[in-house]
Amino acid sequence: MKLDILAIGVHPDDVELGCGASIAKEVSLGKKVGILDLTRGELGTRGSAEIRDQEAKDAAKILGVVLRENLGFADGFFENNKAHQLEIIKIIRKYQPDIVLCNAVKDRHIDHSKGSKLVSDACFLSGLRKIETVLNGDTQEAWRPKQVYHYIQWDHLTPDFVVDVSGFMDTKIAAVKAYKSQFYNPNSKEPVSPISSKNFLESVRYRAQDLGRLTGVSYAEGFNSERYVAVKSFENLI
Repeated sequence: MKLDILAIGVHPDDVELGCGASIAKEVSLGKKVGILDLTRGELGTRGSAEIRDQEAKDAAKILGVVLRENLGFADGFFENNKAHQLEIIKIIRKYQPDIVLCNAVKDRHIDHSKGSKLVSDACFLSGLRKIETVLNGDTQEAWRPKQVYHYIQWDHLTPDFVVDVSGFMDTKIAAVKAYKSQFYNPNSKEPVSPISSKNFLESVRYRAQDLGRLTGVSYAEGFNSERYVAVKSFENLI
């Protein structure tokens, strides 16, 4: 299956929080979108890897993506090295996405920026035909995504562009709330974490609303680009 967009996150819930509304919008436009999680989030303060596995499935169903896979890298301890790059290259060549969305270039969680660079490097290397990969016994062809965009996470980064996601925030919030073990629950007896507060959950909506305010729409999600963003005409600008 060839994908239009492959959204990659270090942890299950990264994609939902960073670009869930954009994914829901692209799915509504008929695009084939898949999600790749690099780890199972086993070092998370709350819940467990097994719980997150099910939560990730539930969130994927809400967003309407055609597939979701997990590479099972070690949460917190994966590296940007040849072995990890090759595993991502296999997935890129398998699904041949035109666009890859991945973690923030800079963020509070050390895994996010590390994963951002790992995916970016793998996307470039995936286009080199002399790097040989084999999947299910078949030699893969080289493939390089046309664009790699980085969604914004905890830190307030200045986006290079924003996507108008008005009408899709409720879907995003529902997908985020699918991770019941991770986010605000006044009845939870698990330890408090930076993302388990009521303020954090509310911030998911008001940060998108603020980006929308700044760009003249109801809600928006911001992205950083690895190269200049071009438009065909002024009519493409809101």
